[in-house]
Amino acid sequence: MESEQQPRLRSVVSYVQRGGRMTVGQRRAWDELWPELGREVADLPDGPIDFAAWFSRPAPVLLEIGSGMGETTSRLAAAEPEVNYVAVEVYEAGLGQLMLRAEKLGLKNLRLLHGDAVILLERHIAPASLSGVRVFFPDPWPKKRHHKRRLIQPSFVRLLASRIAPGGMLHLATDWAHYAEQMLEVCSAEPLLRNRFDDWAPRPDWRPVTKFEQRADSDGRISRDLIFERIPDPPR
Repeated sequence: MESEQQPRLRSVVSYVQRGGRMTVGQRRAWDELWPELGREVADLPDGPIDFAAWFSRPAPVLLEIGSGMGETTSRLAAAEPEVNYVAVEVYEAGLGQLMLRAEKLGLKNLRLLHGDAVILLERHIAPASLSGVRVFFPDPWPKKRHHKRRLIQPSFVRLLASRIAPGGMLHLATDWAHYAEQMLEVCSAEPLLRNRFDDWAPRPDWRPVTKFEQRADSDGRISRDLIFERIPDPPR
């Protein structure tokens, strides 16, 4: 860790550290594929990650926060071979499954990080270095008393905006109406971001429909996308 640690943005953890057993295939992925594809956030050396060295090429770096079981992540990385695609996730089985998907698709442009996205962004992502950030269907914490645990809060969005290069995109999606409204309010209030649309973005055809989104649709919940652009820093 840094000798002078930056203050954490929040003391409330916004995710659940899921347990449970991994499948044989997921464990194999950790044993065989993780050394090349992944890193532990807690074990990263001080300072920003050298993504060009890790990917063995310079390319735009796109960060996905919360890759789940990797269904969407693997397909998006496969569709964007020109991008250095980075996924950060806390769920070990999910990362194992994502590695299996990456292996099946022969992906060369995907790297994985296991741990807290806040620590990653604060300590290991350089300012204005990301071409974009995606946060698809984060935990909605639907009970009112748990809303403080939601990931999309003003301090976190401020941090995200600072790490995205001018012209880069912040893309959010959720199927919970109240969380969608919160996302819109929080991102609209961030001075470094500009909504690319009047409010909700049209659902992009390239974003895969996952089984969770299908379930939400069956339950009568409408998925909403928000796409904000990082504007240049204001003149001093």
